Formats: sequence, C-alpha cells, structure tokens
Amino acid sequence: MPEKGKNVMAVAVRKAERRDLPSLGRLGAMLIRTHYEFDRHRFLAPREGVESGYASFLGSFLESDDACVFVAEQNERVVGYVYAALEPLSWKELRGPAGFIHDVAVAEEARRAGVGSQLMQAAIEWLREHGAPRVILWTAAKNEEAHHLFRQLGFRDTMVEMTIELT
Repeated sequence: MPEKGKNVMAVAVRKAERRDLPSLGRLGAMLIRTHYEFDRHRFLAPREGVESGYASFLGSFLESDDACVFVAEQNERVVGYVYAALEPLSWKELRGPAGFIHDVAVAEEARRAGVGSQLMQAAIEWLREHGAPRVILWTAAKNEEAHHLFRQLGFRDTMVEMTIELT
C-alpha cells in the first residue's frame, strides 16, 4: 500500500522471464552498491561483472518450484523486482518452515509510488499459495525506507543481526 497522498505508479507485476535478466542484473547491482554504502565491512563490495553475476544468480531461480522472482514493469521497462523462496525448518535460526523475502529492489525513479508494495504483495501471495505459514525477511539496519514499507505491510521486528570485524 502506498502512503496516503502518494501517487501509485501504473506498473504490471509478473513472473520474471529470461528476457528480464539484464534488468535484474542492473537492479541487483544497485542493491549491492546500496548495501555496501550502508556498511562497507558487512556487505559485498561492488566489482566488475556484478550485473551479469547477479543476473545469473537470479536466473537460476526462474524455473524453481521453491522460489519466485517477480518484476514490476512500467512502459516495457523493468523498474523493480522481488526474489522470495520457501525455506525449511531451521534449527540454526530457531524457526519452523517459512517463506523468505531475499531481495526487493526498486529503481530510484520508481520509489515511493507503490511499486515495492506491489512486488511484496505478489511475493507474499506466491508464498501463501505454496504453503508458507509465515514470511520472514532481513533488512539492512540503515535502510529506514525499507523498514517503513515492511512495517506498513504488517511485518514486525523479531531479530537484530550484529557484526564484529576480526581483521
């Protein structure tokens, strides 16, 4: 749901296809750069070839029965994506089976117009249809815009990741 008073961008949300891989790589690289700027010790540094690497990574899930990648398209241009998957019981994380939102990325020019909400809703519905009893996600501590979106969609804080550098 977009914020009250904000314009909703006319986008089509659909399952990603092979033809979307260059756009997915571009948005994935944006995600890497953004997180690296949040914390240069915790997150991967952008490097040469990151667009094709991320496109290949997301492309490996396009035909998966346990994962989904949706894109938001406006005027035949991909302006965002979400990648989610079904996860089994995890003793390490002290949780039962769940759906997990791994990525949601929206191009800067398409933000604050409901695109992220539409992508998240598509992923949550896919996870619901595939039997997920709950949906979990992680978000960078400094990503206040994302925190606001996720809380608006009904997510609650449950864990805090903490990091110490040993080198």
